[in-house]
Amino acid sequence: MKVPVLIPRIFDHPHTYLSGKFNKLKPGTIVTVPFGKEKEIGVVWDEEEETKRKFKLKNILEKNRISLDKKLIKFINWFSLYNLAPKGMVLKMFLGDKSYLKKSSDKFDQIRMKNQSKFNLNNEQKKCLNQINGFGNKFNVTLLQGITGSGKTIVYFEKIKEKILKNKQVLVLLPEIFLTNQFNQRFEDFFGFKPAIWHSKITKKNRRIIWQNINSGKIKLVLGARSSLFLPFKNLGFIVVDEEHDSSYKQDEGIRYNARDMAISRASIENIPVLLSTSIPSLETYNNVINGKYNFAKLEKRYKDFSLPNTEVVNLSLNRKNKNIWIDIKTLNLVKKYLKKNQQVLFFLNRRGYAPFIICRACGQKLECPNCSVYLTYHKKLNKGMCHHCGYKTEIKKECKKTNLTCEFQMYGPGVEKIFSELKTIFPEKQIKILSSDFLSNKKEAGSLLEDIEKNKVNILVGTQLISKGFNFPNLNCIVVVDADFSGMGFDLRSNEKNIQLYNQLSGRAGRFSKDSLIIYQTFDPSGNTLKNLIENNQEKFLDEERQLRKKRKLPPFTRLIAIIIYSVNEREGFLEAQKVKNNLSIIKNIDILGPVISPIPKIKSKYRTRLLLRFDNGIFVQKVLSKLLKKINISKKIKLTVDVDPLNFS
Repeated sequence: MKVPVLIPRIFDHPHTYLSGKFNKLKPGTIVTVPFGKEKEIGVVWDEEEETKRKFKLKNILEKNRISLDKKLIKFINWFSLYNLAPKGMVLKMFLGDKSYLKKSSDKFDQIRMKNQSKFNLNNEQKKCLNQINGFGNKFNVTLLQGITGSGKTIVYFEKIKEKILKNKQVLVLLPEIFLTNQFNQRFEDFFGFKPAIWHSKITKKNRRIIWQNINSGKIKLVLGARSSLFLPFKNLGFIVVDEEHDSSYKQDEGIRYNARDMAISRASIENIPVLLSTSIPSLETYNNVINGKYNFAKLEKRYKDFSLPNTEVVNLSLNRKNKNIWIDIKTLNLVKKYLKKNQQVLFFLNRRGYAPFIICRACGQKLECPNCSVYLTYHKKLNKGMCHHCGYKTEIKKECKKTNLTCEFQMYGPGVEKIFSELKTIFPEKQIKILSSDFLSNKKEAGSLLEDIEKNKVNILVGTQLISKGFNFPNLNCIVVVDADFSGMGFDLRSNEKNIQLYNQLSGRAGRFSKDSLIIYQTFDPSGNTLKNLIENNQEKFLDEERQLRKKRKLPPFTRLIAIIIYSVNEREGFLEAQKVKNNLSIIKNIDILGPVISPIPKIKSKYRTRLLLRFDNGIFVQKVLSKLLKKINISKKIKLTVDVDPLNFS
């Protein structure tokens, strides 16, 4: 009997085998098959690949006790089609390491849930929970929107509790792995047991234990980054996407996909509800609420009625005498009031390192990355220039074109290390820490720092955007935005939206347990539109204006985009190849093909990048015809072609 088997390699179709000694093999059965001179793991698939070529068929060798659900096969087929990714590579994300399939007696204990929770919902939270329950247990998408600190988490915890009591499995997606530790504690406080944590940093052994216990249905609650979407749940009953607006849900390397959108697809196939939680939704989600595709529940007040932080704008043009000092005297006077009360202060700057530009005083040379079309950032901790795209590091040395001696480099612009250095000079007696990915190299270090912050052992924090993502610091009551000049990149159509979301999230870190909190915006342009929108804090007005602007310009969510990126060692070859791809795709009806253009950052990791952008109406599904045409194009072996459906990054 012929059996289609999908192998987790770069194939977009299953291979055909004979069932051999095994009678009926159902789709989802994991098997071992001969593949060339090797043995390979595969999964019995739902459809045989039609071919006119004749092959001598081989027998399936082994049948594994572990199998995948039929719904997973349906999801993999859809994921592959939508994102134009080979089915075999999508399957590989589900199967992970071969050790997952080995017999094991290791168990992951999720003890019985607490009967009595110490958390009590207020009236507004109860109303939201009743609304969510009213939307039913079959597939539906609900946006739970609430101002920062309103207690959205506790609302969906109650919903999760209901699902677990019915023996269902629940997946909670988070945008950032550093969040999982603090969230883990919140879960334990509420439910009385720890959720299974899933992200790239957990050990190989733990991955195997968690994978097998999810597949057997023993693990009921999973908290994870976007890769947890590819776990083989047996009885999934509910999915939560926390901070749904966060662009970290978009995978921008390897197989490209948006975990939020694919979570909705998986929920649809599983026929279960999915909840999107945020303080300011993405414009796509907001548009789906307005169009009636998504349900909506909203929390208007902070938990226990604590107010949002007051705002203060500090004009850097007025008092700045030293161009190398970035903290204004007015800012310092305001900050000191909070430090005197033993309250924490955060200085926020979304720029890693010490200085973003390293320029020679004599000849004007800038230190550049040899692999990428970008300047190096000086990192004082390393005492080196570093590229944030490829990781290249170098000593700060170069021959001066003017003096023929070593360049006399000057640092320009602030990074978090520069602000840290300034603060250490001003407040030598205070405990000051940096919260940035460069300073959190491992789980233990991150956990220790977060614990110190929660226990008020840290007086001043200096952080990048990592700190805006859902952390809960009880004693943080003052935030300083060091550089509130929101220059949106011209090549990012969502720059305004991202700025509003980021700084709204950031302001929500302050005053969660205080009626006296403050956010200070330092700026050279106090009349800037983004700053005005932030201070006004009228989210609906901003989203409606942005929505109208996108509609006028024929941009998402009113059209769909697919980017095609050509990578090449030679810039001209890449451009010509992109032109050839465009010519071949021009037969597709009802789409605009924009480009080819050289990427705004032309070279990354020694490869030049040329882009095409396909734009089409929402009602058109282009992927099927696009996939067929791309397979027919004879692309040079010197070229790598990547397809990015619903791109967020245009750099």
